[in-house]
Amino acid sequence: MPRAKGGPKTRQRRKKVLKKAKGYFGGRRKLYRPAAETVLRAGAFAYRDRKRKKRLARGLWIVRINAACRETGLSYSKFMAGLKKAGVLLDRKVLAELAVDDPTAFGRLAETARAHAG
Repeated sequence: MPRAKGGPKTRQRRKKVLKKAKGYFGGRRKLYRPAAETVLRAGAFAYRDRKRKKRLARGLWIVRINAACRETGLSYSKFMAGLKKAGVLLDRKVLAELAVDDPTAFGRLAETARAHAG
């Protein structure tokens, strides 16, 4: 029985990796082995940073909410605790957008939080 080397499949697999390596510099784009290593590493970074992106966004929302709270004379923690006790179910993303785009509405929320903070 003749030896099967799997030419077409191997070529397809290598072409797929080299296509993903498009835009890389030098041998990382043209040679299979460095391209495969770089593509694998890039995939690991992309996976990690999809999580990190969400973490950073939440941090930015908190900074924006805190800055708006300080203008109304409240701390971030008191503001959030007051909203929770008042039963306001807005998430940090929406609160941050309100803080930036509609300060009057945010001010009303701050008053509600202050009333329920105790």
